[in-house]
Amino acid sequence: MINEKHKPHLLMLLTQDLYSPSGLGRYFPLAKYLVREGAQVSILALHSDFANLDKCDFVTEGVNVRYVAQMHVRKFGNVTYHFSPTQLAITSVKAAAALFREGMKENADLIFVGKPHPMNGLAGLRLARRKNLPLIIDCDDYEAESNRVTSRFQKTILKLFEKRLPRAADMVTTNTYFMRDQLVIWGVGKEKIVYVPNGVDTERFSEVSLARVAQLRTKLGLDGKSVVGYYGSLNLKNHPVDLLLRSFKIIAEVVPETMLLIVGGGRDLGSLETLVAELGLKDRIVFTGRINPDEMNMYYRLAEVSVDPANDTMADRGRCPLKLFESWQMGIPTITSDVGDRKILAGNPSATLLALPGDEEDLACKIYQVLSDINLLRTLKAAGFENINNYTWAAIANLVYRRIELLEGW
Repeated sequence: MINEKHKPHLLMLLTQDLYSPSGLGRYFPLAKYLVREGAQVSILALHSDFANLDKCDFVTEGVNVRYVAQMHVRKFGNVTYHFSPTQLAITSVKAAAALFREGMKENADLIFVGKPHPMNGLAGLRLARRKNLPLIIDCDDYEAESNRVTSRFQKTILKLFEKRLPRAADMVTTNTYFMRDQLVIWGVGKEKIVYVPNGVDTERFSEVSLARVAQLRTKLGLDGKSVVGYYGSLNLKNHPVDLLLRSFKIIAEVVPETMLLIVGGGRDLGSLETLVAELGLKDRIVFTGRINPDEMNMYYRLAEVSVDPANDTMADRGRCPLKLFESWQMGIPTITSDVGDRKILAGNPSATLLALPGDEEDLACKIYQVLSDINLLRTLKAAGFENINNYTWAAIANLVYRRIELLEGW
């Protein structure tokens, strides 16, 4: 804990709202626990449906949050609407201007840019230079590979910011060793890079009422079934849920009383539902769409095993899957692939089974192993409980604070 007489003010600039995967799973919990360390934290963010917001400025868990403009896509429930190139350019300029304008009003000690995107990147760099403040850039994905863009020009711009902006920062944080190595290749000094993995908010993912879980199980038609769970975005660019569906087709043929529960929404929900129909699995798969984030812990408790499907792509190598940490916290065994940092995250003894990347048959085999072997299930569950102690946001925020307080000007 820091001296109560000195509470430095960290200003976060985000290109997404706090209900997006990174906003909900990384930036807000980091902010929340930095406040517990004694810092002041303000978040200026873009919103997926800014025009229809009832409240733009509020305080939650001690964090000051203000939505200032529309983000680069518009979302309505499970539908994502993409702007035309002209609309996107106008939206981006307005967003960058709003982030800078509102940032100038903040009496910050340090600027934190969540993702090296053009809008918050330009605003953050300008604020840091205008106010003579330290600048942190957080690189939590391989942005140019994981984002779906509509033109080569857009991808070129995204690549430019992803590779160049971190060079201008005083500190660069990243949640995978894979991205750390990429940053070095792009010319970022090793001494500036700090490894900050994802983690779990143990207050949000706490134990739940078994009676409520039972009610939810009945509501979803899962009574008497073994449940395989997927929890996350339905964006095939960097979450190959189609691989899981094809693997489950194999499982469905050999384990009749098994269901696949897919929790989350995204732009590819419709195409995945079409694939389910083509595979003849409509009565074996439940799509929930986006749910109340505060109820996610209940949905985890419905499953016997949680799966993070992965191909060996640059996008998958750059991910640090939140679903692994959340599953371990809720006592659910996990299956993923040895791609990027996943084997390192799993620890020793491993808290997850590792399937061959992109191999639907091997993934099905690993799922079957967990469903059919109670001793393996218990072993993985125990390893997950042990491993998650290394990945709580409370512990991560403590390490982050101790590192950033060394920056000049704090």
